Amino acid sequence: MIVRKMTIKDCDRVSEIEKDTFSMPWSRDNFEGSILQENYCLLVAVSEEDDSDILGYCCFYYVLDEAEIPNVCVRKDMRGQGIAFKMMTELIKRAKEFEVRDMYLEVRVSNEPARALYRKLGFRDVGIRKGFYDLPKEDAVIMRLNTE
Repeated sequence: MIVRKMTIKDCDRVSEIEKDTFSMPWSRDNFEGSILQENYCLLVAVSEEDDSDILGYCCFYYVLDEAEIPNVCVRKDMRGQGIAFKMMTELIKRAKEFEVRDMYLEVRVSNEPARALYRKLGFRDVGIRKGFYDLPKEDAVIMRLNTE
């Protein structure tokens, strides 16, 4: 598996995976628009054999020394293989290159596998956003990583 920057040509497949995973997915245009922003970093994990075989993706955007991670996703048939860990490790590395000090994300309270992954990467719970998610309605845990 290789983790690389997302390109415009990846947006169709990424948006398909997004629709298959989330109840309120980003659109293809959301991904393309984010790629074109200077303060965004979008990554994809692809198979070593086929650079167009997208296994997962993640991103952050930053302002000054803080970053928000709005999207982390691994294709349903590829979960449990360490893909998210590798992508997030690379995402954190790139955030440090932009001199990001703190990274934040929200995750469903019920998504214990993701919460465990984020804790393994050093994220800590810092709060709750009541009713943050829809379809189904659920609270989000706010998690923070200090990259220093």
